[in-house]
Amino acid sequence: MTSPAPIAEPRATPRPDPAVVPALSIDGVSHAYGPRQALMDVFFNVQPASFTALLGLNGAGKSTLFSLITRLFGIQTGRVCIFGHDISKSPGEALRLLGVVFQPRTLDLDLSLTQNLLYHAALHGISRREAATRSAELLGRIGLSERAASKVRDLSGGQMRRLEIARALLHRPRLLLLDEPTVGLDVKARADIISHVRQLVTEQGIGVLWATHLFDEITAGDDLVVLHQGKVLAQGPMARVIAEAGAQDVNTAFMRLTGAQTMPGGGA
Repeated sequence: MTSPAPIAEPRATPRPDPAVVPALSIDGVSHAYGPRQALMDVFFNVQPASFTALLGLNGAGKSTLFSLITRLFGIQTGRVCIFGHDISKSPGEALRLLGVVFQPRTLDLDLSLTQNLLYHAALHGISRREAATRSAELLGRIGLSERAASKVRDLSGGQMRRLEIARALLHRPRLLLLDEPTVGLDVKARADIISHVRQLVTEQGIGVLWATHLFDEITAGDDLVVLHQGKVLAQGPMARVIAEAGAQDVNTAFMRLTGAQTMPGGGA
């Protein structure tokens, strides 16, 4: 009988190149719900034009972190900056550069695709004419132009997710957060969503933070942050995280870092 692999100690966070302003900087963030500590001294950066996977089990603190970045929760300890704008001191400037897709569906099912986009545009102060132009452009980009007048409730789960991503991009942010965006989707819809977001990184230079608990949503060229029980256990290019964990793949690296025996919810 083999003994379980020891839980690795969190590694020191490498300091970023001061000449490069990160798309997102999480600097010493901690958060508690009463006596329960949800995040503990979290540090990491997301660079522009990069795909960063935030990998963790359910309950690791991913959604809490997203709530802090988007100011749904106030920051108790630490600092969050979006392209150098501190969200506590300059929230307007910071959030203007941010697009978000939350895990729960947030579309109005009884409005059409276009109406959902126009409503979001109005919240961002975009003129109706400009909003209509951007909406048509984005619906074309996600392959839903022919459904523009359809009610959202008539879409498939994958189509709804694509519409939520389009809505998040309507005000032309430079950073996109996605919290478990493929939950509940079939294999093809998952692949389509991941491919679409990766194209945004390549073609538009958007920085992406993609929260997931699924190994197969992460590829060799991604940056990886392993979050477990509110702590960052490893971060950096995926190949380096795997090598430093003494593993051959991300599955094994995660299990060695966290002491987990299995990863729920699928994956490679």
